[in-house]
Amino acid sequence: MKILLAVDGSTHSRLAVKHVIAQWSRAADLKLELLHVDPPLTQRVASALGKAEVVRYHEENSNEALRYARSLLHRSGMVFTEQTLVGDPAELIARTATRGRFDLLVMGSHGRGLFRNLLLGSVVSKVLQSCKTPLLIVR
Repeated sequence: MKILLAVDGSTHSRLAVKHVIAQWSRAADLKLELLHVDPPLTQRVASALGKAEVVRYHEENSNEALRYARSLLHRSGMVFTEQTLVGDPAELIARTATRGRFDLLVMGSHGRGLFRNLLLGSVVSKVLQSCKTPLLIVR
């Protein structure tokens, strides 16, 4: 089985990591990829910071978002690869799941956005609309 685990460091994202470990930590044929997509900075902010600082900013954000997932997955003994991208999270998560021919995409139900009280977060809602890969949403 090939699973894409999309994380953003949020509480629901952490629950998704725990769910993957609970369900598949003993799976012999599992191929697990950890994915974080960092939203781009506005052009104005990126121009003011300069290219090197923008790269550093995205690296720090990605490392922070992945830290918890890496730690838990390493402690569980699970083998995984990871990928970080910069762009529209919903678009790039759906594209990665499709192009990578994953059997399952796992995400937390809500991210770090402003509207945490909605039934589903905006990124998950957009991924649901555009992705053909089966999606497991963890709450």
